[in-house]
Amino acid sequence: MARTPKRHVPRVTVIGLGRFGGSLARELVVRGSDVLGVDSDPERVQRYADELTHSAVADTTNRDALEQLGIPEFRHAVVSIGTDLESSILTTSLLADFEIANIWAKATSRQHGRILERVGAHHVVLPEHDMGERVAHLVTGRMLDYIEFEEDYAMVKTLAPPAIIGSPLAESGIRSKYGITVVAIKHPGEDFTHAALDTVVRDGDILIAAGRSTQVELFADLT
Repeated sequence: MARTPKRHVPRVTVIGLGRFGGSLARELVVRGSDVLGVDSDPERVQRYADELTHSAVADTTNRDALEQLGIPEFRHAVVSIGTDLESSILTTSLLADFEIANIWAKATSRQHGRILERVGAHHVVLPEHDMGERVAHLVTGRMLDYIEFEEDYAMVKTLAPPAIIGSPLAESGIRSKYGITVVAIKHPGEDFTHAALDTVVRDGDILIAAGRSTQVELFADLT
C-alpha cells in the first residue's frame, strides 16, 4: 500500500508582533504554518506565546540574536516593525544578508517601501494605505469589492449592469466596449463559477471583472 506523502509545513518567522504582525502570525498558524514570532517587547511576545508555534524576545537589528534564534534557516520571513523605521530597515537588510528566499516587509509609506526593496525585501505591503484605497473605491462607487494588483490593474466584484443582461458574454461586446474581461460569475442562489463565452448574464448576477483600474471602475458605474 502506497504511503501518503507527508505534507510540507511552511516555516515562517514574523518579526514585529503589533496589530498587523500579530494578526498575520496567528492566521499563519491557523493555516498550518510553523511560526516563530519575534518582538523586542516582552508584553507583545507574551500576548501571543500560547497561539504561536514559537515566540521570542529579541533585538532583531542584532545579527547574533537572529542567528541564535535560527532565523537564517527560515525560507519565509515577514518584517512587521511599525514606527521604528531604522529597525525595520536594518532587520530587513540582515534577513537579506542571510539569503532568506522570501522576505515580506511592512512599510508605512511608499518611500519606506522603496528603501525596504533596496535593502532586500522581495515583497512590500502598505496595509493602511492599501486598505484606505480599497475602502475609498467601495464607498464612492457601486463596487461590492475591489482589489488592485498593480498601480493600473485591478479586479472588481460588482452587480451585472443592465446593458449586458440576457446576452452571452461573447455577444455582449464587453471587452471591446469596456476593455474588461469577466473572469467569474455568480447567479442568484448559486456559487461562483468560471465565466465562459457562452455564459448568459442574468438579472441579479454578480460578476468578477478584471482590467485597467479606470476601466473596471467605469464598468462598475454602469450598474
